[in-house]
Parts: sequence; structure tokens; C-alpha cells
Amino acid sequence: MSEKLITVKSVSLNNNCPECFNKEGLELTFKQRFIETKLYKSITQDISTQMFCNTCNTEIYPVRWTEDIERVYNYQMKAFKPKKASKKYKSLFWIILGIVAVLLLAAGVLAFINLPE
Repeated sequence: MSEKLITVKSVSLNNNCPECFNKEGLELTFKQRFIETKLYKSITQDISTQMFCNTCNTEIYPVRWTEDIERVYNYQMKAFKPKKASKKYKSLFWIILGIVAVLLLAAGVLAFINLPE
């Protein structure tokens, strides 16, 4: 099973970076968890955010956020619309399901044929 975060949306912010104090370069990224197994692919409702300054190449953790950054973050969280959670089954799943269905049907037919009279 592999899990990864896929980027759904990136937003440039006009706030000052708490590290380098530059007003340009601050970016907020929204990521959603994507799970892939041998039987299915799935997009979950798990959302992750990351704030990064492209000027000083630093990740900005919530501990360092100012009130202005917190306000903009809350606004962006309300405006963000994640992808719908979904699950898509792969062909291996359908093959296994088909084999199980055929075996159950065969067992039912054999049981019906061997009924005592």
C-alpha cells in the first residue's frame, strides 16, 4: 500500500514572512491524501496544509505565524474545496470478485445437484 499527498491547490500570500520579513514569496499549499493498493485507488478527506517561503526557502510552521497570517489561513481554509472522496477499484479486484462469484455459484449448483431425494 502506498500513501502520498497530492497537491490540490497553492495560494500565494501577500503577508510578511516571519523568517525573512519579505512580503513576496509566502505560499500556502493544500494537499489531500491519496492511497493506492493492488486492489484500489482512493482519495480521502484527509487535508494537509503547508506554508513555505520561496524567498528564504523555509517552511513556516504554525508556531511562527502572526495574527495576519492566521487570519489569511483561516479565510483560505474556508474558501478551499477539497476533491470529493472516492474509491476506484482496479481490474485485479474485479477478477478476484468474479472468481469468488463463480466458485460460490458452482458450490450452490453442486449442492443442489447432490440433494437427497
